[in-house]
Amino acid sequence: MTMTPEQAAWFADVFERLVSNVEKVVLGKTHIIRLSFTALFSEGHLLLEDFPGTGKTSLARAIAQSVHGASNRVQFTPDLLPGDITGVNIYDQRTGEFEFHRGPVFANIVLADEINRASPKTQSALLEVMEEGQVTVDGVTHPVAAPFMVIATQNPIEQAGTYRLPEAQLDRFIMKASIGYPDHAAMLRILDGSEHRAHEVVVPSVVPADTIVEMASLARTVHVDPAINDYVSRLVDATRTAVEVRLGVSVRGALALLRTAKTMAAANGRHYVIPDDVKALAEPVLAHRLLLDPEAEFDGVTASSVVSQILIETPPPADRQAV
Repeated sequence: MTMTPEQAAWFADVFERLVSNVEKVVLGKTHIIRLSFTALFSEGHLLLEDFPGTGKTSLARAIAQSVHGASNRVQFTPDLLPGDITGVNIYDQRTGEFEFHRGPVFANIVLADEINRASPKTQSALLEVMEEGQVTVDGVTHPVAAPFMVIATQNPIEQAGTYRLPEAQLDRFIMKASIGYPDHAAMLRILDGSEHRAHEVVVPSVVPADTIVEMASLARTVHVDPAINDYVSRLVDATRTAVEVRLGVSVRGALALLRTAKTMAAANGRHYVIPDDVKALAEPVLAHRLLLDPEAEFDGVTASSVVSQILIETPPPADRQAV
C-alpha cells in the first residue's frame, strides 16, 4: 500500500503542529526541530553534538512532552554500569525468584546526556535496544515501548574523561545534528523569558504516542521511484571510493537516508520522494558515518565537506512524480 495525497496532507499537518509546539521552548531552531521529528518518525535515534548550554536537554524534553509519552534522562558518567541503563534482575526472598527491575531505557524518549563520558562497555548497553527495540538481560528479552527514540548528546570541546563513540555505535544513530547558538532575535526572546527556568517550561501534548506509531508506519509507505534508489546508491558508493575516506557509509546508512527522505517527503505534504529530500538529509544522515583518512583530517577536511563535494559531483535524477 502506498501513501495517498490525503494521508500526506494529514501527516504534514500533524508534523507542523508538533514542530510549532517544540518551538515554544527551543526558539529560532525550526530546522533542527524538524530534523529531530524526522528522526522520530523514521524510527531512528538522534545524536546531538554541540556546545554546553545550547538547549539539547530542553529539545529532548519538549519532544517527549509533545507526543504525550514517557521520557527518562540518564546522565552518563565514567562509573555508570550497563545495568544502570537496561535494568537488572534482583532476587526476591519472599518468592525465591529473580525479578526484573526496569532501567531508564524503558521510556518513549530516552535522553542519554553526555554519552561519551561513559565507558565503551556502558555505551554498548544501548546497541541492542537502539537496533531492535528490546533489552536482553540474563537471556530474557524485554521489549521497550513504542515509539522509542534515544536522543544522545555530547560536547565537542571537552576531551578529558571522555570516550570516543565507536563506529558501530555511531552507525546506530540515524542522524547527527547540532543546535547551535540562537540568533539575535531568538536571544532577545530567551532573555525576555528569563524568569522561568528551562526545566519549569512544560509544553502541552499534541498527539498521543499511538498516533506517532501510526505516522511512522505511514511514512514507510511513501512512494520511492527506482531513480531515487539509484541516486542513494550512487551517493553511498561515492563515500566508499572518496580518497579522503577510510571507511564509507554502510548499508544501514543507505537505508537510513532513504527512510528519512520518505519522512521528509510526507512532512512536506508529498506522498512521493524527490531528489531534494535526499540532498537535504545527506549531510546529517551520512557525515557521522564516515571515517576519514588521518592525512585528510590533518589537512582540514571534514566529513561534512566530503558529503557536500559528493553531492556536487553526483548528478541527481530529474524530478518526476510517479503515480
